[in-house]
Amino acid sequence: MTGNVIDLAVAVLLAGAVGLVVKGFVSDIMMPIIGHFTGGMDFSQLKYVLTPAVLDADGAVKTAENAIMYGNWINAIINLIIVGFVLFMIVKAYNKTKKPVEEAPAAPAGPTQEELLAEIRDLLKK
Repeated sequence: MTGNVIDLAVAVLLAGAVGLVVKGFVSDIMMPIIGHFTGGMDFSQLKYVLTPAVLDADGAVKTAENAIMYGNWINAIINLIIVGFVLFMIVKAYNKTKKPVEEAPAAPAGPTQEELLAEIRDLLKK
């Protein structure tokens, strides 16, 4: 059981590290490429404004903008897909390195109940 707990702890730490690496890969490498092919669009800036910001006479924000930031959600979905794919590939590679479990040889068949009863009967006759 101790080995399983250690394996779980290592898996959690590794998943966190892989998650950070993949998040950096998605935000710094993949999203600019996707943005390039979508006409220079930055998904993290996509939003639906519910209430626009109110500015005072000096141009300072009096009331902040209220918006649904669905672009961040799109980034999170792309991140999830890539993390899932990377973890799938890691688990697949790990399973290939495992040795196949050898089945124990079958125990030799013992006498049946009828044979034991016949043996007992024969012993009682003697």
